[in-house]
Amino acid sequence: MQAIRARQNFCTKFQTVREIPREIETCRRQQPIGRYIVDFVCFENRLIIEVDGGQHAAEKEKDIERDNYFMRNGFKVLRFWNNEIFTNIEGVLEVIRTKCLNHPPLHPLPSREGNI
Repeated sequence: MQAIRARQNFCTKFQTVREIPREIETCRRQQPIGRYIVDFVCFENRLIIEVDGGQHAAEKEKDIERDNYFMRNGFKVLRFWNNEIFTNIEGVLEVIRTKCLNHPPLHPLPSREGNI
């Protein structure tokens, strides 16, 4: 029963977070990175978005370990509490937009003509 509630909760979060604007439309959800699975990742901007429930208040050290792993691998991590997603989605999206717009891709794509 707990797994069903967790899945329903995640689906509700995703329904809300899918309002992420066009500039980060390339986000993927529930993506494995190393030994972890992240809620959302935008590889183009090397940005991970985690939506945390109450259990994360008691698991801070695990979250720090995860965040350090991602940062060592070139990612920026944004964490939001569930209640932030549900009560302030516009504020959350503004933070995400700002991070995406101020964080250019780390590995520019080569031009089609072969010139960089």
